[in-house]
Order: sequence, then structure tokens, then C-alpha cells
Amino acid sequence: MNIKKILSLLFHRTVLVAILLLIQVGLLAAMVLRFSDYFIYFYLVCVAISLLTVLHIIGKKSDPGYKIAWIVPILLVPVFGGLVYTLCGGNGLSQSAKRRMEGLDRRMVDCLDKDKKAERLEGFGLDAVNQSRYLEEYAHCPLYTNTWTRYFPLGDEALQPMLEELERAERYIFLEYFIIEAGSFWDAVLEVLERKVGQGVDVRLIYDDVGSLYTLPKDYSKTMEEKGIRCRVFNRFVPVLSVRLNNRDHRKMCVIDGHTAFTGGMNLADEYVNQRVKYGHWKDNAILLKGEGVWSMTVMFLNMWEYLCGKQENYEDYRPAALPPEALLKKEGWVQPYTDSPLDSEPVGETVYLNLITKAKSYVYIMTPYLIIGDSVNKALCTAAKSGVDVRIITPHVPDKRTVFELTRAHYTPLLEAGVRIFEYTPGFVHAKCFIVDDLYATVGTVNMDYRSMFLHFENGVWLCGDPAVMDVKRDFTETQEKSQEITLRDAENHSFFRLLFRAVLRMFAPLM
Repeated sequence: MNIKKILSLLFHRTVLVAILLLIQVGLLAAMVLRFSDYFIYFYLVCVAISLLTVLHIIGKKSDPGYKIAWIVPILLVPVFGGLVYTLCGGNGLSQSAKRRMEGLDRRMVDCLDKDKKAERLEGFGLDAVNQSRYLEEYAHCPLYTNTWTRYFPLGDEALQPMLEELERAERYIFLEYFIIEAGSFWDAVLEVLERKVGQGVDVRLIYDDVGSLYTLPKDYSKTMEEKGIRCRVFNRFVPVLSVRLNNRDHRKMCVIDGHTAFTGGMNLADEYVNQRVKYGHWKDNAILLKGEGVWSMTVMFLNMWEYLCGKQENYEDYRPAALPPEALLKKEGWVQPYTDSPLDSEPVGETVYLNLITKAKSYVYIMTPYLIIGDSVNKALCTAAKSGVDVRIITPHVPDKRTVFELTRAHYTPLLEAGVRIFEYTPGFVHAKCFIVDDLYATVGTVNMDYRSMFLHFENGVWLCGDPAVMDVKRDFTETQEKSQEITLRDAENHSFFRLLFRAVLRMFAPLM
């Protein structure tokens, strides 16, 4: 490693932030020592704060596992437990920010089509109607027809179509991604974006600061602005012990002219399209929508943009002038793009998954990079399997994070005992997040099966009903399973006492990871 790389590493903002955070911890410890003569009073105050914090956590409307994961360490270490929760637990946007987001949500609801279409799914059964009605009522996301879909079983296969659709943009391009990294993929996209800016196209970019912490320079948004690309960074990472770092923008959307959009698991970096090998073969996915359904995703982006800019947008100005011919020729299938916010106490992502599991008649097939599930999802999966539903889950065999990988495997045993079949993708890492149920439903999006995705992050996905893409997702699952190793109960339990103990401890604190 040369001097330049060493200096770059030493002065990387994560190192600087870590140093500043350690200084804050040191100052806190120094204060405790400085007032050691009054320690008994300090201790009693801290215990009181911790007890009040526990009562607050118990009264919150949140996942029981998340509550327990905080209550245990707070009671074990009452001196700092309540303080740590105050700094690092829960959803941390300020009350003013939450009020602003609530106002924007109301504007989004007013803008989206008020015509409730869920009843039109009666031909698919009451379960389909109820799932769609839930998304209309609680996620405020309408159901659409006249939307052509194309499913990509690998990020590699979506790369060229995305570049081609970007080239066709005439009015605007909206990009919102968790991770962006310079490389062949992003450089190719950026080349098109710069060309489109020169043609008068309104190009906007949102990326998450923590997601891109190691992949982009600190002032990358200024670089984009200099190129004519309007850019905003979600929830900047600052050197302050703060709960506000919890909420991240994990959504992944590319919206073009209000009638064409991509979403799915892939970020804008080379490993997602296998142009860079990090954890073996990267198994991701994406879905392309053309037609009416893209309007919801357009409004989702504008809603986030308005929140970050603090400036109102006239959403109607971005209505598509016309639908693509593919959408007009579409004869069957329904799509319902949806979003999930951590600020409204409504776990949309988790509820969509629970509905799919509990309403399945024949099978539930799942691909997920992480399997860090709470009691409600675990019980739903086990109950479905015990009831004769064919429940299968594909997870990675090559981990991207070793501790999280151990935690995923820690959840295998109760599922396997109930009859759930689990497979690990032996060529590498699975990053796709999708469900397929009974040849009728599917969902493709960004929601991982972990606490952060379900409770702390902004997420998005597309629910499909009776759409031809459902069978494409099923075909992808079947072909991926053929490349995977089935995990038996013996495999899950045949480990040393200390590893099993380590996994048990990880499960206790899973909601905090």
C-alpha cells in the first residue's frame, strides 16, 4: 500500500467520525469520574432513566423482539443502558422532520389515484382483494393495470436495458439508490446522464450517505451538481452520537418520464452486475415496469426529493404525456408498487410478506440475503409449513458479513423442524429479495427479511397479481435452487457448543444488528 492510499485511509471520514465519537465517549466517561463523589446520586438518576426507558419501550408500538433486544442490555447495565437507547435506539428523525414527512405523505395520497381498484381482483379471490386493499389503505399505493413488466433474474441482464431506456428519456430521469460506486456500471450510467443533461432532460439523483460511505467521496453531490445533475444525499453521516443514523434510504428506483421504471435488489455498483467479484457470483434481480404503475414510483421519488430539498413540487407536472405501446397492449395482470416508511408505525414490508405467507395454499418460495426474522414471521413460516404448504427459502452460501451470516444460520433450526426447506446458493451471494406464491402472486423489491429493512429503513417493492412476470420469478427461483445446497436439520445443529451458544446470543440481539 503506497503513502497516498495510507493517507486516504487515515483521513477517510469514517475514521475521523470514529475518532470524534470516541472523544465523545471519553468525555462522558471523564465526567462520570470527575463527579465520582456524587456517583451514588448519578447511579440512582441513571437507574431511574433506564427504568423509564424500559417502560417507554414496553409501551411503544413495535416488534416484541426489538423491545426485548433493548430491554435486556438496559436492565443489565442500567448506568448507561437508558442513555445508549436514547442515543441509538428507535427511529430518530426530529419531530419537525416527522411532521414535514407526514405533510408530504398527505400530499402524496392526494396526488395518487383515489380510485380504489382492489375490488377488481375478485376474480383472483378474496385474499388478493384483501392484500391489495391493505396496500391502498395503509401504504396509500394504488393498484394498476395497463403496466407491462419484464423480470430480470440477474442484475447483469438488467444493465443494458437500463442504459437503453435512459437513452430514450425525453423529460426527466429520477434515480434513488442506497449504494453508488464508481466503476464500469455507474460510469456507463453517468455517461448517459451527462448526455441527457446536455439535451435538456431534468436529471435528479438521491443516494444514501451511509450506504455510499465507502464508495463515494464526501462531496460527490457537488460533483454531480457541477455536471448539471441535481443531487441530494439522504441523512448525512455526522460525528455525533445520535439515533438519527438509524434511518436509511434503502430504496432502489430508476424512473424515466413517468412511464418507465426499474426496481429490485441491485444498486449502482459493479458487484451487482458481476463486473467485480466480491463474494462469489452475485445473484440479484430487477424488474422493469412500463405503463400506469410507474406513476406511483414517480410520486414516491418526488416525495423524498421534496423532503430533502424543503421545496414543494407540483407533482402533476410530471404526469407522463402518453403510455408506451407495451402498456397499451397489455391484456392481463395487475401491479401495485409500494413503499414503506419507518416513521408511520405501519410495517408495510413485513405485512406484505406476512400476508403472502399466511394466505398461501400450495407454496411459498423466498429468496433473501438475510434471514433475521422476528417471532411473527417465524411463526407464520412454521405454521404454513406445518399446514402442508411447501415453504422454501434460498439464502447465500458465501457471506458478505460474517456475523450477519451466522445470525441468518441461527434462525434455521426452528424453521427446519417445522418442515421449511432451506437452500444456500453455493456459487456465491444472494442479494435478491422476492416472494412467489401459488403461481399467482409475487413481490420484487428492496425489503430484506431483517429488522432494519422492516422497521428502520425506507424501502420499496412491487406486488404482482396474475401478471406473467410471476412465473418468470418462479422460474428464476427454481433455477437458483438447482445451484443451491439444501440444508438439513443435522447440518444446522452439527456445530460446536460454543458456536451454537454464539448464535443463541446473536439471536437475542438480532434486532439491533
